[in-house]
Amino acid sequence: MQRTSRRGFLMSAAVAGAAFGLDGPLEIVSSAKAASDADPLNKGFAKFKVGDWSVTTIYDGVWEKAHDPGFIKNATVDETKAALSAAGLTDGFVPITFTITVVERDGKTIMFDSGTGGGQAGGPKAGMLAKRNMAAAGIDPAKISTIVVTHFHPDHIFGLMEKDTNAQTYPNAEIIVPAAEYEFWTDPGVIAKLPPGFQGLAKRIQATMPTWKNIRRIGNDVEATAGIRAVNTNGHTAGHTSYELESGGNKLIVTGDLTNIAPLFVRNPGWHAVFDQDTQKAEQVRRQLFDRAIKEDAVLTGYHWGMPGAAKIKKDGKGYALLPVAVG
Repeated sequence: MQRTSRRGFLMSAAVAGAAFGLDGPLEIVSSAKAASDADPLNKGFAKFKVGDWSVTTIYDGVWEKAHDPGFIKNATVDETKAALSAAGLTDGFVPITFTITVVERDGKTIMFDSGTGGGQAGGPKAGMLAKRNMAAAGIDPAKISTIVVTHFHPDHIFGLMEKDTNAQTYPNAEIIVPAAEYEFWTDPGVIAKLPPGFQGLAKRIQATMPTWKNIRRIGNDVEATAGIRAVNTNGHTAGHTSYELESGGNKLIVTGDLTNIAPLFVRNPGWHAVFDQDTQKAEQVRRQLFDRAIKEDAVLTGYHWGMPGAAKIKKDGKGYALLPVAVG
């Protein structure tokens, strides 16, 4: 298991409260280009098949983030703006989107991460999963049997708990979490070592998750649940985990925050985001998984790729590009 110092975590904690992302590179239809009610962004969801898995990606909203010279450690704001413009996106701010993946098979409905919790993370334009789009996609929250978590940043876990009471949103679902992530945040000693802005997150996790009887912790590279295998993609956080599904020779990989902003970090996989806990490791696993996905012709979903949030990947010069899947 990767070990990272507390100091290494704190260096990225100032921006980890709401994960970053936006619509994909040139090949992906961006928010600004959506033009009809048939577009996944306007619908709020997209549907497609991977073997006998039915897959739904659901839009949870956007945060229009102001530019920050510390956002990318080895790229300037001007370079960031140029990359956004090249992707057909605004360069006035960074459009940060949130997209949740849900899969269904054999009567089971499995959700990866839980969204911003009605906008508890991500700002006033986030929270569309709970407010509208889950229902629009035909997903009944009461029928979700399992929630599989990639990591514990707020935009990924605040959907598990109610804003004012911390009561479980999905008390009847099994919640599967990476053990390394759980152990970090539930360590009583971590609170005093975190900056004030993140002590509340640790306190909230410690006040909730250890009391939940429906949490199951898993290690690296094991079967998380039937048909879904955990893939060690530590780097963004010490316990960050992606998940692989295979059916009939077809493969889906739910990548979480393996890469966040697609026109920046897919196009330029060597750019280092300040919110990655271990930037070198994050780049290494990003390249490794992308290269394997190309070789295996896998479909990937990305939490911060915008809609439809699902694509195959190809090499493009020194970086990569996304080819969106056909969706319904």
